[in-house]
Amino acid sequence: MKKALIVGLNNYPGRELKWCDNDAIAMQELMESNGDGSPNFDVISIIDDCSKNDLTSAIKKLFADDADIALLYFSGHGANTDGGYLCTTDFSENDYGVRMTDILEIVNNSHCKNKVIILDCCFAAKMGESIMLNNNSLLGEGVTIIAASQSWQTSAENHSIQHGIFTELLIQGLKGGAADIGGNITPASLYSFVDQSLGAWQQRPVFKTNISQFLPLRTIEAKVPKSILRKLSVYFKNPADEFKLDPSYEYTNALNVEHQVIEPYADVEHVDIFKELQLFESVGLVEPVGTEHMYFAAMENKSCKLTALGLHYWKLSKDRRF
Repeated sequence: MKKALIVGLNNYPGRELKWCDNDAIAMQELMESNGDGSPNFDVISIIDDCSKNDLTSAIKKLFADDADIALLYFSGHGANTDGGYLCTTDFSENDYGVRMTDILEIVNNSHCKNKVIILDCCFAAKMGESIMLNNNSLLGEGVTIIAASQSWQTSAENHSIQHGIFTELLIQGLKGGAADIGGNITPASLYSFVDQSLGAWQQRPVFKTNISQFLPLRTIEAKVPKSILRKLSVYFKNPADEFKLDPSYEYTNALNVEHQVIEPYADVEHVDIFKELQLFESVGLVEPVGTEHMYFAAMENKSCKLTALGLHYWKLSKDRRF
């Protein structure tokens, strides 16, 4: 069971934001289903307006049971006083909204197996700090925080794309930019995608976690189907092996093709194997030996071998990890 609370607040009296509703709507659409249309998170959204009491109640309800993943996404104003706040639209000078330390206490005490907090607000990285212990992070087991900016930084909106800069990168990552070869998008891969996309002079995202194993936040179509990926350890019996090729693996080397062909001519079984090896090459798992392209490796009777990344997936295949 996976559930999410998606919050995007614009209507702050005197401090209105423009695109937090867009952020929340886009995040809800992506989190509700996987790339193949299958159901993903059961989402409740709060758009434009929310009181402190209502947000506090919704957060408590989100983390109240033992869901496999409970995810809180917030786009809106943040405040850096008194340990940090997620600002609600009924804020006042004496009470900005929901304190980050109060949220963390709720999350740390939750029985949910994985608790993920994603914040696109100013001073977002204050989430997870303790004002009692010199700002050391105090994350309970199973807690992950992805913050748009450092605890002293503001977070920007981009008017040309009508999203927060951070959330626009989250959207790109969840659509597939942060997916691994199997199509899995985890909190770690999502953060890595965002981190690499922001330069040294921009707001810097922050990643905090206390977890031993990540579950995917979303899946898309695999770059290589698992049924084919498992064949790595079939084609390469040992990790240092090379797969010997010859012209029979190249489908254009056939008698019904009007260009010069050489023996051995294209063999249907070999061609099918070669297409899978070429697919491995396209995602960086296999590389030709002694030439630049797989085509020439076949036509010149050369071979192909596993790359460093290929060795990783070869071991997963060998150990039947997928």
